[in-house]
Amino acid sequence: MVKIFGHPFSSFTWKALIALYERDVAFEFMMLDPAHPENAEAVARFAPTGQFPVLVDGKRVVIESAAVIEYLDLHHGSAPPMVPADPRTAIEARQMDSVFDDYVMAPLQRMVAAVLREEAKRDPHVEGEVKAALDKSYAWLNAWMAARTWAANDAFGIADCAAGPALFYAHWAFPFPEIHTALRAYRARLLARPSIARVIDEARPWREYFPLKGRGSPD
Repeated sequence: MVKIFGHPFSSFTWKALIALYERDVAFEFMMLDPAHPENAEAVARFAPTGQFPVLVDGKRVVIESAAVIEYLDLHHGSAPPMVPADPRTAIEARQMDSVFDDYVMAPLQRMVAAVLREEAKRDPHVEGEVKAALDKSYAWLNAWMAARTWAANDAFGIADCAAGPALFYAHWAFPFPEIHTALRAYRARLLARPSIARVIDEARPWREYFPLKGRGSPD
């Protein structure tokens, strides 16, 4: 059986879990927490900096959430692929997957890292820089989603697996402006998707640990 190493509150773990649920793949979840040090030790061996999620399928180890999703497309489940088989169509799916990872989740993670530092060591410029980056991303995504239901190719796929956690956490920490109606509507559709609603529900016990939780509402 496939094993997934991760944590239920981790955005990139969500990304892989969403694909697993969409494809109805049976798997064993390998929890990364103080109660399971052996799992952290395994991930430290598997990944360059101990990052997760990590998929283990027999002797095959796959790191990076996007690669995990593409591996599942090829080897597990019978649902339509998260990345289209046509390479021309797949370009848009991979493009938007990267947009959510690099231009929404990455700035947000920078803010989380800043808040977790000792106050005396915090960079006072980080919040303004992160907000400016996210404001640009929000405006661009609002325009992109204006005539779309899903982020790429008119079908739920890898880009939406990335968008679900990225937009969930980003809006919680830096709420979308009211004028971005298309982006707000897209986030609502994502949260209503059964696979995404499931990962959100599974993560509820850890909400109090979100370092930016006092800024807005998660739902």
